[in-house]
Amino acid sequence: MSDDLIVQHTGDVVEITLNQPERGNAMSDAMIRQLGDIVEAEHEKARLFVLRGAGDDFCAGRFGTGGGRAAPPEALEVRAFSDHVFRCYGLLRSSKAPVIAAVKGRALGFGFALAAAADITIAADTARFQIPEFSHNIMPTMVMSSMIDRVPMKALMYNVWTSQFISAEKALAIGAVSDVVPPADLDATVNALIERLVASPKAAVLAVKEYGVQAQPIDMPKAVHFARAIHAMVNSSSELRRK
Repeated sequence: MSDDLIVQHTGDVVEITLNQPERGNAMSDAMIRQLGDIVEAEHEKARLFVLRGAGDDFCAGRFGTGGGRAAPPEALEVRAFSDHVFRCYGLLRSSKAPVIAAVKGRALGFGFALAAAADITIAADTARFQIPEFSHNIMPTMVMSSMIDRVPMKALMYNVWTSQFISAEKALAIGAVSDVVPPADLDATVNALIERLVASPKAAVLAVKEYGVQAQPIDMPKAVHFARAIHAMVNSSSELRRK
């Protein structure tokens, strides 16, 4: 495993640090595949994942995707080229363990998508977010797919079409992040959340993630039925009775 991603295990908490600070932690295709591989391998036993960026930025997008070509690629080649990105988003969304992102500095393109795809995102109030693809004649539907169940469509389309930088407070207002704190408080806020979830029954932590993911696409009566079933199952478990 390369040093592009630093993985640290503390009990059943898996912390992943994007470790290319000299380029703002822009993610190469190899890094994106590696991130997906880590989540896929660990999510059955992890209590939660924590994503951070080394240095001043969270993630400044994708790295190494530019450069000219003699001829444009065919559709099947483009699809294969993009599938590892969709896979990464999908693994974060479907992970049994919740995903927490700590965002500082820039979160651009893939970085914005990564922050939005996390289940909880805590951002420093100096963080900046952008979906720049439209300005570079790149279809931004990969990024949009990571936010389609997080961000209202009017806000998503506006940010895609304008490619504007938005503040952490604006990202909070549209639902792309969960909370905004001063930069000096970012690590302490994230660590306090980790401690709370570590102190909580693991079955309940995972059940909240399961319900949040699985209930969204179904109609209201089925969502309520699902809630009744998971409520009864988890609350009657021996793990919760010990608390």
